[in-house]
Amino acid sequence: MELLHSGKVRDVYADGDDLILVASDRVSVYDVVLPTPIPEKGKLLTALSLWWFDQLAELVPNHVLSATDVPPEFAGRAIRCRRLEMVPVECVARGYLVGGGFAEYQRTGTVSGIELPRGLVEAATLPEPIFTPSTKAPVGEHDQPMTFGEVVDKVGAETAERLRQVTLDVYRRGAELAADRGILIADTKIELGWATDGTLTIGDELLTSDSSRFWPAESYQPGRAQFSYDKQYVRDWATRSGWDKQSPAPEVPGEVVAATRARYVDVYEKLTGERWS
Repeated sequence: MELLHSGKVRDVYADGDDLILVASDRVSVYDVVLPTPIPEKGKLLTALSLWWFDQLAELVPNHVLSATDVPPEFAGRAIRCRRLEMVPVECVARGYLVGGGFAEYQRTGTVSGIELPRGLVEAATLPEPIFTPSTKAPVGEHDQPMTFGEVVDKVGAETAERLRQVTLDVYRRGAELAADRGILIADTKIELGWATDGTLTIGDELLTSDSSRFWPAESYQPGRAQFSYDKQYVRDWATRSGWDKQSPAPEVPGEVVAATRARYVDVYEKLTGERWS
């Protein structure tokens, strides 16, 4: 195998005509890789992605070829994938006003150029899910919000509309399935690319704790920060630490690592109905 790319949290190898996508235990916040790993994070995210790929298989094609035909040293944290020509846009859907979207709304009343009603509070439910794309920044740099018009300029009107529709379809279906299990999906990011036959296909990960914000429905209350089953706990710690959000990042305390891992396990078990062993 040949290492093609080592990203913030994933490594990509070439194996003949296929790719081997390996999820590490690295964690990235504010687009910077932290020096402290989260134990079993890669296996948890891989297992959750595979579950979601199966749930949404009839909605949109995905890149998975096999979860077992991978090198033994990567067992449990790797997927054999088909090659895709990746779209140069981060595709994000939001159903709630939180994070960078809420910060932008406070400044401008819009999110990615989409005008929203006045008076919305943190974590408010949006009137309908919205497509809020961003750039794909290199490691160590920050993704930047894009308007739909900027996506059109980058990839063309027809492709931009397909990206928006697929992203919103994935979000709506994922949110519906999660809600049945007591989980709210505040937002999610997906990666899309073109298969060799021209089919728009989901790659990378899908509706995981690294690519989505998961909240327990039972404690949801707009107007405040929510308990998160995702890396928001690490992000909150990083914010409180006084770190300037530039590389290098500080070591993560053991109690933050343990609490973060527990959140990954908890949401995996709640969504899939399977116990993590």
